[in-house]
Amino acid sequence: MNRSASTSSSLPREAKAASRMARLQDDASWRPAIGLGVATLLLAGAVYAGIATGFAGLAYPMQAEGSLLRDGSGQVRASAWLAQPFAGDGYFQARPSAANYDPMAAAGSNLARSNPALTERVAASTAAVAAREGVAPDQVPADLVTQSGGGLDPQLTPAAAQLQVARVSRARGLPVERVQALLQAHTEGRQWGLFGQPRVNVVTLNFALDHAAARP
Repeated sequence: MNRSASTSSSLPREAKAASRMARLQDDASWRPAIGLGVATLLLAGAVYAGIATGFAGLAYPMQAEGSLLRDGSGQVRASAWLAQPFAGDGYFQARPSAANYDPMAAAGSNLARSNPALTERVAASTAAVAAREGVAPDQVPADLVTQSGGGLDPQLTPAAAQLQVARVSRARGLPVERVQALLQAHTEGRQWGLFGQPRVNVVTLNFALDHAAARP
């Protein structure tokens, strides 16, 4: 009787000890996971981001600020990477925008090539551009009447920009050669000579035109 009672009384103690040991092991297995998560958050989310942001600000100050373009008084007028509408014949016109050039609503039209609405819009835009530039509709480059995927693409093909040189020259009273030289200066080649196509940034070109017109 005494042996049986002693054995039965030891079982709860052993069970409690085993339970306590299991809890300690569980706690021990959670600590490294929590510590690793916190360390990763601090290193990748704070330290790395701070170093990368600081390096970008020092190495590429203009790009780090958004490639902002400022006028003579220092006021921000545009970003080199965001298309915007330009009013008047004295400016090169960018691609149409399904987002109405709103950076907070960047989007394409999402119209399929088979959609009649797309065909009608492109036809109307082609006629309008042809009338504006004084050329036949079949001479209008496609990028002047089609929208980019994000609706904020500031670049045109050189052919699309070249089509507008005569109009801009007349409207500003600048020699065609001067406008042509500015266009050539703002024509970019393939990235590293390999990727993409030659292109013209309409925003920076118009900004340069304004500065050229301000100079005697």
